[in-house]
Amino acid sequence: MSNSDIPVKEIGEMLDMVSTKLPTLIKEIYHVLYSEEGAVTMSKAVGTFYKNLIDAGMDKEAAMNLTHQYMDSLKSLTKQFGNS
Repeated sequence: MSNSDIPVKEIGEMLDMVSTKLPTLIKEIYHVLYSEEGAVTMSKAVGTFYKNLIDAGMDKEAAMNLTHQYMDSLKSLTKQFGNS
């Protein structure tokens, strides 16, 4: 691949778009994770996750273990955005 094959202009335009849109996206995700409304939404998601496992026939202990793993994933995501 030669230098003339690299779409420098297109890459520059893409990076400009990302630098414009990414901060807004991060702020929106942060709001979902840390606002009162976000907490309500996340708690409903966790409760629904657990209930769906039980409704599918999983025993309560296994469903609770998977729900803890799900919550740990959410917590990990929260920490990643909290350190940004």
